[in-house]
Amino acid sequence: MTRRTDRVADALQSLIAELLLREIKDPRIGLVTITGVRISPDLRHARVFFSTLGDADTHAQALAGLKSAAGYMRSQVARRLELRVTPQLDFEFDPSLEQAERLSRLLKESVPSKGDS
Repeated sequence: MTRRTDRVADALQSLIAELLLREIKDPRIGLVTITGVRISPDLRHARVFFSTLGDADTHAQALAGLKSAAGYMRSQVARRLELRVTPQLDFEFDPSLEQAERLSRLLKESVPSKGDS
């Protein structure tokens, strides 16, 4: 990515996180963390990665809530970031936090505690 796309991606991530925290009140979204944004070189499409605690049903509900709020978020992006082209927001679940937590748990289970030796 170029510096410009990096800056726009960072600004999008911050703004979307702020919107979710302060303005969007959809109960399906719950505790969602925006983990990253990848934006196309022409700035027309942004893949917004999110994570949330819970099972697959919780992830699906959060995704439905985010898709429902995407139009509002896009209008706020257009208003607040003043880009020439406002990117289309596509949300995608990011399993990396769950995978890291699972790996950490497995490592803790595999290392014997000091009292076991």
